Amino acid sequence: MEYFLTDEERKLKQKARTVAETLVRPVRDEFDAKGEFPMDLVKEMGRQGMIKIFIPSEYGGTGAKIMDMCIAVEEIARVCGGIATAYAVGALGSGPISFYASEEQKKKYLPLIATGERLCAFGLTEAQAGSDVANIQTTARKEGDHYLLNGVKQFISNSSVSDFLTVLASTDKSRGARGISAFIVEKDFPGLSYGKEENKLGIRASTTTELVFEDCKVPKENLMGKEGFGFIYTMRNFDRARPGVGAIGLGIAQGAYEDTLGFAYAHNLLDDQYVQRVIADMAVEVEAARALIYATARMIDSGVKGYSKESSFAKFYPSDVAMRVCREAIKIMGPYGVLSENYIEKRLRDAKITQIYEGTNEIQRSVVALELTKEASARAKNMGGEQ
Repeated sequence: MEYFLTDEERKLKQKARTVAETLVRPVRDEFDAKGEFPMDLVKEMGRQGMIKIFIPSEYGGTGAKIMDMCIAVEEIARVCGGIATAYAVGALGSGPISFYASEEQKKKYLPLIATGERLCAFGLTEAQAGSDVANIQTTARKEGDHYLLNGVKQFISNSSVSDFLTVLASTDKSRGARGISAFIVEKDFPGLSYGKEENKLGIRASTTTELVFEDCKVPKENLMGKEGFGFIYTMRNFDRARPGVGAIGLGIAQGAYEDTLGFAYAHNLLDDQYVQRVIADMAVEVEAARALIYATARMIDSGVKGYSKESSFAKFYPSDVAMRVCREAIKIMGPYGVLSENYIEKRLRDAKITQIYEGTNEIQRSVVALELTKEASARAKNMGGEQ
């Protein structure tokens, strides 16, 4: 379909596809097998200007547009969802700095992230606080000119390879969500260490590690914004970032659809009515997912207020599409579909993770339901209580 991309967006799409085909495709199997972060590859993406799209223009980037992120991430994920995640985590980690940090913090960190010289990740999830952000147990106690952080973060993407981390910790547990604050933590701050590195089903090129804080000494100037605003920053950051996760699912689905169509053609299956129907459904769902993501990205970039519902749409629907397309691809390919050489099994493993990270799809549906309830209540009030 024609999505009326600007000339700049078309150029970005072509650049991302070139990077995916020439740099990612030759090494995707290696990094999936090893479960290893593709450091040299991500650094090269930085040198080619692929990371600066996450950063505002005044700090060395190209504007931090959600549309740009979705275009680039989709193209990388079309070849490898794992490497796409390793790349895209930089947007999640740098997002709070770009929009909520002080001017001094932005000038210090963002230009380094824009070039790919330094990597950034986001430290939120804990054993007791995955989808329930307000329940984080990591604490930050102010002592003189610094804070002492204590606690353990789990399932933190790219944490062990990143130079900077946006970390959420409670500065006042009595206030619940309103007592959560955000900090910029550098990897060499004393008291920060790394725990278990997870051996995952999919998205294996993006390392997933525990962060351990034991009286981790963070200078007070590394507090982001004000104490107690971390929860708000996090929710807003997720609303901006979730279409990018959807774009990873979209890229996986697009790649699986192309693989399936090619397989069906090569094996003379396209005359079979069942195969025709399945491939037609794949094609329409992929396009529907793309249209939803692009519309949401345009909405966010326009500067409108309030897009939690649409952001959740753009995360859970494309990732569900990725799973459906991969499952149907395996049905059509039969035993060939589960062979690693045909890559569909890898896409299926990656697709499953997109339904889980950055807010499970079940949580996204709850967010949508809450927003719809608010809309229904507002309509009822406007109509004087009439249904």
